[in-house]
Amino acid sequence: MRVLGIETTCDETAVAVVGSRVRDGGDILANEVMSQIARHAAFGGVVPEIAARAHLDVLDRLIRRALENARIGLAGVDAIAASAGPGLIGGILVGLTAGKALALAARKPFVAVNHLEAHALAARLADHLDFPYLALVVSGGHTQLVAVKDVGEYRRLGSTVDDAAGEAFDKVAKMLGLPYPGGPEVERLASEGDAQRFDFPRPMLGRSSADFSFSGLKTAVRLETLRLGALSATDVADLAASFQAAVVDVIVDRVRVGLRLFTQDAGRPSGLVIGGGVGANGAIRRALTRLCAEAGLRFVSPPPELCCDNGAIVAWAGLERYALGLVDDLAFAPRPRWPLDANADAGRHGRA
Repeated sequence: MRVLGIETTCDETAVAVVGSRVRDGGDILANEVMSQIARHAAFGGVVPEIAARAHLDVLDRLIRRALENARIGLAGVDAIAASAGPGLIGGILVGLTAGKALALAARKPFVAVNHLEAHALAARLADHLDFPYLALVVSGGHTQLVAVKDVGEYRRLGSTVDDAAGEAFDKVAKMLGLPYPGGPEVERLASEGDAQRFDFPRPMLGRSSADFSFSGLKTAVRLETLRLGALSATDVADLAASFQAAVVDVIVDRVRVGLRLFTQDAGRPSGLVIGGGVGANGAIRRALTRLCAEAGLRFVSPPPELCCDNGAIVAWAGLERYALGLVDDLAFAPRPRWPLDANADAGRHGRA
């Protein structure tokens, strides 16, 4: 099977074509991503209207390029998949409408993909992993621990009660005068700094729930920058290192609790996977690798390009759903909030 996937939920316009392999994940036949970083850098963050207009400017071009690079025409794909949420409503509408139009014109099945599901299933594209497993989805808008029991069957074990981890990285970067996007800049400087210099709080550490909180940590960094006044290069590096070390400690502790809750609910997981843009952070990946080694679990971390928003993971999620006969009609409405766990309270744990 071959599925074309479209991703426009935030500030990357992405289109991919993915095919299936027997028992060994998928083949990425084309994966086109157009970044909007330059358009949003002056504002220090994503401007929804600018993002939606940028998607409109380039999406048709990316669709053509993806089909050309995959060396198939639209007639050669079996289904069309598009992210239908959660995310910025303007961007979602652009990609979802394009996906529906392609499906209608080519008379192909249409699959509406939950963006979080795409991240949760990405490990099965990159490196086949059997169900059930625990997924950590950590990005600018989401920080969740999800029990992935099967395609379409998820239980949210924990989520952020305030800021997402990626949002905290970006806001701390802005406090330190670093360019947007801030996460990679904080990680780069953290490698040069002293992580022991500042004793920042570790919110939620030791709690019996698997929820996250990053607002207090972000505030602590802000107070320290105000106390220091004019920041030297050493100050910036040490603040970045100390902040990142706190985030890593929190994530490891929360994942440890999540693994315990998972075992109580569904037995031993086949492994731990990470998805979302913050999942590309090397310090977090190394810490989770150590945690899984101690627990005797497999740790699957997709390549960084599959952690960030892209069309390949959307196409793969669409392929997994299509293979099970899970298709949608063209009346499917965009969902700016769309929890993976249908029984979870979408408003309680930050952005669903």
